[in-house]
Amino acid sequence: MSKQILILPGDGIGPEIMAEAVKVLELANEKYSLDFEFSHDVIGGAAIDKHGVPLADETLDRARAADAVLLGAVGGPKWDKIDRDIRPERGLLKIRAQLGLFGNLRPAILYPQLADASSLKPEIVAGLDILIVRELTGGIYFGSPRGVRELENGERQAYDTLPYSESEIRRIARVGFDMARVRGKKLCSVDKANVLASSQLWREIVEQVALDYPDVELSHMYVDNAAMQLVRAPKQFDVIVTDNLFGDILSDQASMLTGSIGMLPSASLDTNNKGMYEPCHGSAPDIAGLGIANPLATILSVSMMLRYSFSLGDAADAIEKAVSLVLDQGLRTGDIWSQGCTKVGTQEMGDAVVAALRNL
Repeated sequence: MSKQILILPGDGIGPEIMAEAVKVLELANEKYSLDFEFSHDVIGGAAIDKHGVPLADETLDRARAADAVLLGAVGGPKWDKIDRDIRPERGLLKIRAQLGLFGNLRPAILYPQLADASSLKPEIVAGLDILIVRELTGGIYFGSPRGVRELENGERQAYDTLPYSESEIRRIARVGFDMARVRGKKLCSVDKANVLASSQLWREIVEQVALDYPDVELSHMYVDNAAMQLVRAPKQFDVIVTDNLFGDILSDQASMLTGSIGMLPSASLDTNNKGMYEPCHGSAPDIAGLGIANPLATILSVSMMLRYSFSLGDAADAIEKAVSLVLDQGLRTGDIWSQGCTKVGTQEMGDAVVAALRNL
């Protein structure tokens, strides 16, 4: 029986990078006889333009029916002035919540060919391989009450709520421990337990879960210190588990260790490893339509999809090897370009990965 993949290009550079990722996916489908079938729909600003909402009910139904979702990026200045409850980003939050995609895996791996592209010295980042496990459907992005109210003195005050239940913390902690167990057996839980009640409960529950993983070394770190340590000595980390807000920020910071956020894929998984796969970067409206965006994060998201949702390790390895071979050739989009390399556009980079994969 064929597997169904729903493709949601989104906004900004989303359609451009998605076109290249789909070429790679279609070749993998043919080369490895994967029996995938593809369908396309809209999300974010594109959905607002078409349906008046950032995620239409029929699109959500198609996502539920699919075996995996491949997403580009959402948002842009065109929709900045509309009501915040229907802005493009609300569609992204809604699909994550409605599909139960609580476990966000964000690898930060430095390809050796890109050591000079990192903002840190090569000796600090050489061999970097970190996995950030971010809780994705709870915390401050989903908490209520939230809003803007008027105080007695007439001044407006905005407020958000950061709630976490024991079960939410426990299930993401287990993802972190499971990932650490098959990697370097080191898990760092990042919180702000010296200030936040939610983080105090977070730490308590993580320590309880740790009793089931005696083979994994657990450490705790406050988020401000973790941000500093990622720059000072990033290779001390193997797996980091943290909440929605902290994971959002730290994974973007970690992207610069690898040379560019354009290199970072991600997987968002439910309890059965059904997932949505997307690059960590945004829609980059300032370069949309110029054909210069880096498609490698989206292509590597395809690799993660094959690995985590379909257990197709060989095909996933082949895509990652194809990306590495293209970097060996010295091909670079502008965000990772350095002297002595050949600067290419979005389509040229995608074509090069397709050619490398075809020849493996």
